Amino acid sequence: MDDLLDKLGQHGWPSADIFSIHLAAEEAIVNAIVHGNKLDESKKVHVECFVSPTVARIEITDEGDGFDPKEVPDCTQDDRLDVPSGRGVMLIQNFMTRVEYSEKGNRVLMEKARNE
Repeated sequence: MDDLLDKLGQHGWPSADIFSIHLAAEEAIVNAIVHGNKLDESKKVHVECFVSPTVARIEITDEGDGFDPKEVPDCTQDDRLDVPSGRGVMLIQNFMTRVEYSEKGNRVLMEKARNE
């Protein structure tokens, strides 16, 4: 994560964008570890990053069975407001410019276009 943040800084990304990218990457990595790999220490999470002055791209793949992002409950519904989990997918969608999941659902590709 530090390498990603360093590259964003080197390319002069605005602090608001760095915050958004950091939060989305952290959420996606935690989701991969907890929900994808089910905390199985024998499974790995693979992270690839590309940063330029205009775009940041992060691809995160876990070794789990995958999921369907359309089936994640809407955490903004009244009956879900007190549930402590389930906000990661929404945060990722809101903070990144483009989000795509693999057909299996065990890989997420996130991109952020620079806001300047």
